[in-house]
Amino acid sequence: MNRLNGKTALVTGGVGGIGSAICKKLADAGCKVVANYIDEAHAQEWKAKMAAEGYDFAIVKCDVSSFDDCKAMGEKLNAEFGGVDIVVNNAGITKDGTFRKMSPDQWGAVLNVNLMSVFNVTKQFVDGMMNKGWGRVINISSINGQKGQFGQTNYAAAKAGMHGFTMSLAQETAKKGVTVNSISPGYIGTEMVMAIAEDVRNQIVAQIPIGRLGKPEEIAALVAFLASEDAAFITGANIAANGGQHMM
Repeated sequence: MNRLNGKTALVTGGVGGIGSAICKKLADAGCKVVANYIDEAHAQEWKAKMAAEGYDFAIVKCDVSSFDDCKAMGEKLNAEFGGVDIVVNNAGITKDGTFRKMSPDQWGAVLNVNLMSVFNVTKQFVDGMMNKGWGRVINISSINGQKGQFGQTNYAAAKAGMHGFTMSLAQETAKKGVTVNSISPGYIGTEMVMAIAEDVRNQIVAQIPIGRLGKPEEIAALVAFLASEDAAFITGANIAANGGQHMM
């Protein structure tokens, strides 16, 4: 049964590995899905590939680190779709380096794409959700936002900040039927992770009690659950999906 028929979902970073799985799962649940992108050529190739698999996704170009870009995107989607019911803040980058060697540009770029984007994007749609009396904001954080990671002060700070945002906004929107939650994936078997040297991947897997990498589809299933009515009593939560690598 499609439980999200008539809902519109925006997935930032939707043309990536985890983003693609999220787009598919939400479409399978009945959503009209809009995937955000920054690289035109890659997005068009992705859209064609998804169409070949039977998915008719809308795509929208937007630099989520820019408030003005997000405002324009919001105006476009509000006009075309009558608003967005589900926002999945999935866009993210890394620019790793030890803090001693980290430049202001490395720090700022990651904070802007990974954290400022959550404000920039959500700001465009949350009023509409509250006015309708229904909405979902789902923020894709990270295991490293929970436990930290050597060489990732910028990334870990941004991902931890996403959950602070989640808890606070959840308190402001709960009475209006809008839930706000975050998911903290561990190491997921995306193309990027699978491109890591096999010996390094094996070292990573050795730290995961379940004994394997996660699947993008497993994160997507969690997103679809949080978007559903079955999860209407869950808000302000962070759900770890890391195979037992970090427990708290």
